[in-house]
Amino acid sequence: MNTKHILESVSTKYAHQPLFIQAVTEFLESIALYVTKQPMSDEDYLRLERLLVPERLISFRVTWGDDQGNLQHNIGYRVQFNSALGPYKGGLRFDPSVNEDVLKFLGFEQIFKNSLTGLQLGGGKGGSDFDPKGKSDAEIRSFCRAFMLGLHKHIGIDQDVPAGDIGVGGREIGYLFGMYKQISNSNEGVLTGKDELFGGSCRRTEATGHGVVYFAQAVAKQHSLDLADMTAVVSGSGNVAEFTARKLIAGGTTVLTLSDRNGYLYKESGFSAADIDAIKECKQNNNGLKSLSITGATYCTGKPWQAVTADAYFPCATQNEVVKADAEAIVKCAKLLIEGANMPLSDEAVRVLRSSETIYAPGKAANAGGVSVSGIEIAQNAGHYAWTCQQVEAELQKIMIHIHDQCVKEGQTENGIDYLHGANIAGFKRVIDATKKLGW
Repeated sequence: MNTKHILESVSTKYAHQPLFIQAVTEFLESIALYVTKQPMSDEDYLRLERLLVPERLISFRVTWGDDQGNLQHNIGYRVQFNSALGPYKGGLRFDPSVNEDVLKFLGFEQIFKNSLTGLQLGGGKGGSDFDPKGKSDAEIRSFCRAFMLGLHKHIGIDQDVPAGDIGVGGREIGYLFGMYKQISNSNEGVLTGKDELFGGSCRRTEATGHGVVYFAQAVAKQHSLDLADMTAVVSGSGNVAEFTARKLIAGGTTVLTLSDRNGYLYKESGFSAADIDAIKECKQNNNGLKSLSITGATYCTGKPWQAVTADAYFPCATQNEVVKADAEAIVKCAKLLIEGANMPLSDEAVRVLRSSETIYAPGKAANAGGVSVSGIEIAQNAGHYAWTCQQVEAELQKIMIHIHDQCVKEGQTENGIDYLHGANIAGFKRVIDATKKLGW
């Protein structure tokens, strides 16, 4: 048995799940390089094969009431992928695109992302095909409470600790946690991303974006570059994009773009913190960026990758947003590309980046800041003691530098540092070692 045979088997069995196959293919290609230097036994290959199968995949109907008094229904999911290192940890996504394929790919990536942090966290993911856009506050509350009714029996602080993701912010986490407290008669920190009033951590909202920048700064330092001297293209306008942009601006980087599903805002002189405030308010009012008026900024349809030249690129929106043609344009000018979203580059785009001189870092390393502070939130809940913002920020920076250093250590090649392989190998080693020692 070898990684090629495992990939062929998984690709045949799950041919109807292309995103999951994409994530597994990338992972196994990295591991194939590692096992040529560290030969594995047949038993280890069987462990590797089992690692690609979720420990548990839960789905349930969610029945909720709309403002007209009608009952509506959606499908809820939780993929509990691997618990070798600790309780399952990963976000909940509310979006029409959510299905088993999306959540399996995200949950699989989460295993190694969480492993890289050095914290005691397993990997999981969940959510629903519910679309919160255009829904009233009452409808979102009704859905969240109904969703938790189906989920609550499968989660717990030592079992599975969900967080937020696309479509699930502080409001939704509050409604979900409120329902959990009522039906369980428990105040355990079973969700992260909570309000600080009832057990949330300072800096959790900013964590993923700040972590992306801390990782990018470590990459730049490793290669004798200065992020403060660069221009940057950032995609998305949600939580990750917002705080990636804010942190870059605070550090002196010129941020040229932010985007939504229909196009992007471009400002040649770079956005200010006040501009980001206006963009955030626009999003909170459920308006598209096209409706926003910012002096010096123009709204363009499509994506910014081929249209806007920059030193650094931060895809922070969603999976496969950067395709091959985009990557071919990016590598002509970019010094680095740091993924803020989960798997935002297609397979072909990754190959273009990795065959170029542009430094490329994958999301499973660069966007681990969110789950890192979630882990810190779990520790605060378990100890019934809140950390200061300064303590959390310092620990976040420390964790992101630790992740970078692991990628450098495991990703050394004759041609420099391969951050993709480094991240996969470092994450895999910790999980497989735990699996062996547990007797699994």
